[in-house]
Amino acid sequence: MIDRRKLLVGGATVAALAGLSKVYAARETARVSNNLVPDPKGQLDLPPGFSAKLISTAGKPMTNGQPIPGRFDGMAAFAADAGRTVLIRNHELWPESTEGSFLSGKAPPGLPLFSTEGIGGTTTLVLAADGVTVEQEFFSLAGTVRNCCGGPTPWGSWLSCEEARRGRSAKLEEGHGWVFEVPSSATGPVVPVPLKAMGRFNHEAAAVDRRTGIVYMTEDLADGLFYRFIPSVPGKLSVGGQLQACAVKSLATAANRDATWATGRSLPVQWIDLDDPDSPDDDLRQRGATKGATVFVRGEGLAMAADNSVFLSCTEGGANAKGQIFHYTPGRGNAGTLKLFLQPDDIGVLDMPDNMVVAPWGALVVCEDGDADNFLRLVTKDGRILTLARNAHADRKEFAGACFSPDGKTLYVNVQTPGFTYAIRGPWASFSNT
Repeated sequence: MIDRRKLLVGGATVAALAGLSKVYAARETARVSNNLVPDPKGQLDLPPGFSAKLISTAGKPMTNGQPIPGRFDGMAAFAADAGRTVLIRNHELWPESTEGSFLSGKAPPGLPLFSTEGIGGTTTLVLAADGVTVEQEFFSLAGTVRNCCGGPTPWGSWLSCEEARRGRSAKLEEGHGWVFEVPSSATGPVVPVPLKAMGRFNHEAAAVDRRTGIVYMTEDLADGLFYRFIPSVPGKLSVGGQLQACAVKSLATAANRDATWATGRSLPVQWIDLDDPDSPDDDLRQRGATKGATVFVRGEGLAMAADNSVFLSCTEGGANAKGQIFHYTPGRGNAGTLKLFLQPDDIGVLDMPDNMVVAPWGALVVCEDGDADNFLRLVTKDGRILTLARNAHADRKEFAGACFSPDGKTLYVNVQTPGFTYAIRGPWASFSNT
């Protein structure tokens, strides 16, 4: 058993989600609640009784006076000493980004960089015991690119994933495309160490099985795969291990454009070993597909449940290419099952699901990255899809990085652009009984 210290596990229970597949077997039973109170400040529209505090804004000064970088993305919350909460937040920045970088013309003295052209990375926020007052805010990883999502580990660290893209040479961005680990206990920038055995590809999210230390990962491409990494030593990812790709039996793609895969139906899965995981040629997914791996259309969010099953969102899956959510349950060895958990094919219900987290009472909070208004959706225990928040800011950009505080009372979430981090509180019990 891996040490669970400092991990926000949220008290999620799979039993709370057990009825959802039955509900979604009939698509028309999914209902939407838009009972939101308009925000006069034009930030977040929330349900009655809820409030949000803006705790961090891109461009504002951090503890050392440097401006907070832009493009807020994946994030996790960890328990710290004296009742404090630590937030580690990704910044999806690349050399051509205009939303503010880690370097601001040149690197601050003493900042360890993975590469000089990488202007992305992570920032760490240390919150007081009240959960909303920022005591410190500092660089914790720098010199990387497109740190889009990632995930927390059971040993109290954050896995920050580079969503590296292909350059003109058809190779990945020079020297990038890996996963980096940032301890929640870090008091300053860490020395960046790429975890090369975990694969070099267009990374998105990561989720760790608390029993085995296996890391699941998504790939944000139209022909991307669903990966898992089996560490040689659980909890010590830098030692190495085996990278694998998911193969759903007799299924070349999980896009389900023709809706023949019924919601609630489970299919058997096998995992395929992948060689040369750190190849710079952006060919892992092609090699995996050649060996029988299934394509997942723009795999994005991952959310680990209490029984170590994992929820996976595909932003452009489904009949209308507007999103679907799968539920993977591990089996013995290389076996498992994958259920089509949710595919409403109705953007009024769900529009391009991205980052996700399991709430303390067992529901699923889903960040949207849609084309118009973007919402936080809440999939409840009894099968409804409720609207938890609307981005009322003029830019209407995507939500990202949803995570709950260790005590379950606060939901932290980012709006990627222009770069806001909010702390949301309210009568969560009104949702936990629905």
